[in-house]
Amino acid sequence: MRSRQPTAAFGDLWASDLIEVADDPVALGAGGRWAVAIGFEGRTVLARFRTWTAHGPARTRWPGVSGSWRTSLSQEEYGHRVKAVQAHIARGWVYQVNLCRVLSAACDADDLRGLHRRLATMQAPFAGLLALPESDVHIASASPERFLTRHGNRLVSSPIKGTAASPDGFLTKDRAENVMITDLVRNDLGRIARVGSVNVDSLLTVEPYPGLHHLISTVSADIGETDWSTILKATFPPGSVSGAPKTSALDVIRQLEPCAREWYCGTFGWIDVESRRAELAVAIRTFWLEDGEIRFGTGAGITWGSDPLGEWEETQLKAQRLIALASSDSVKG
Repeated sequence: MRSRQPTAAFGDLWASDLIEVADDPVALGAGGRWAVAIGFEGRTVLARFRTWTAHGPARTRWPGVSGSWRTSLSQEEYGHRVKAVQAHIARGWVYQVNLCRVLSAACDADDLRGLHRRLATMQAPFAGLLALPESDVHIASASPERFLTRHGNRLVSSPIKGTAASPDGFLTKDRAENVMITDLVRNDLGRIARVGSVNVDSLLTVEPYPGLHHLISTVSADIGETDWSTILKATFPPGSVSGAPKTSALDVIRQLEPCAREWYCGTFGWIDVESRRAELAVAIRTFWLEDGEIRFGTGAGITWGSDPLGEWEETQLKAQRLIALASSDSVKG
């Protein structure tokens, strides 16, 4: 039987005593601390909890998956779409597009709390869990990527572009792509920032994670008392998982990807209205339950210099460790 106890977890904090669930950022005006999930296509779930403590529910066993993993795009299909993106680049429509596929497998689990515990081995700074049984929302993320962090008037974003198996494995293409998306994020924040306050705090920093390395840059801005509806309208969806220019890249994604990304590549985290603090991740390295399946997305940024096989292998590299964690029941959650 599916658990009826709603909860959320981010870092060391667990939420309980659900007050309300909303689907519009305007609801944040009610105050309080909210768990936030916004899907790439815009589905919004905001859950306000009364209690946030360091004590979570009892550990639950993760049963693994009950079938083999399927992919929304085969290697051949993905390669054809890489070339289609490059054709759009050649005619000047886009400069970069993040091209994704969704993996899915049959799963008997009725929530993701056991998997969330297991994902702690990924050492992800923006890991989280949201379980809202009445809303049929079950999400567990091991995201390493900051979408938006807020401390008072200051807003920070740290896009990841560039993935390699070793710290010296990045290509010229990876660095160029990171700079391109960092500029896009700078422009997004500039729409809501105090004039002259947007700053690139760091550029092309190499950070290690289990099994791979990322190139990460950080942009910050002073946004004053801007409300969350305005912030999200200016910045969503995250530039690192859409492309540049963002509007054109989104058009290409709709043309080429055969299924919705759902929670993958949206944003996931928490907002504390009174303290004007927030931690929102880009919802990569993210699992969710839907229609008796567990789903997981993986993708790569496509540029003129992309090699179809190399981009496919990047999607494999990003997925392999997490899929292994989710597949087996041999490790107790």
